[in-house]
Amino acid sequence: MSNILIVDSAATGESSVSRRLTRAAADILAVRYPEANIVLRDVGADPVPHLTERSVPAIRAGIVETEEGREALALSDALVEELKAADLLIIGAPMYNFGMPSTLKAWFDHVLRARLTFQYSESGPEGLLKGKKAIVIEARAGLYSEGPAAVMDHQEPHLRTLLGFMGIDDVTFVRVEKLAFGPEAADAAIAGALLAVEGLVGPELDLAA
Repeated sequence: MSNILIVDSAATGESSVSRRLTRAAADILAVRYPEANIVLRDVGADPVPHLTERSVPAIRAGIVETEEGREALALSDALVEELKAADLLIIGAPMYNFGMPSTLKAWFDHVLRARLTFQYSESGPEGLLKGKKAIVIEARAGLYSEGPAAVMDHQEPHLRTLLGFMGIDDVTFVRVEKLAFGPEAADAAIAGALLAVEGLVGPELDLAA
């Protein structure tokens, strides 16, 4: 059975465009791949704690000296196992102040683990999660994929780097842009993104059996 992990990170609840699109993807996948196991991890509604002085030693080195450390390591282990089990990863990532939500960054801080999702060797870092597919849905108020505002896009390059560091380099970005450019522009952007998502999770998707 294939495993699909969907990570939502919007802080805007049901009004979130990225969450609307990840939900559409989940609905399509549930119909087309009824045997698949779909796991929903909503770090926007149920945030992963940010790193602290007590949680960092536990997550990075397995040094557990406090209850916070024990809880942090247990959560990190669970998040890593969810990610390792997934054949397909779908991330809903709205742009907040030119980058990803801090809650999504906190999720990455818990799953980027040396010797578990990446390792260092004499030739440099190596990702250990090769062979996975990822779809990242980016919701943006402005236009950042081209034009003068492109230099302010600290969202997509960061996400690509973090995923690639773990060996996930088969990544497709679905950009929903111009959401603040008026109702017509927003509706057109969402409709186009829905079509793109439907095409990406369609029957041709090669998920592991």
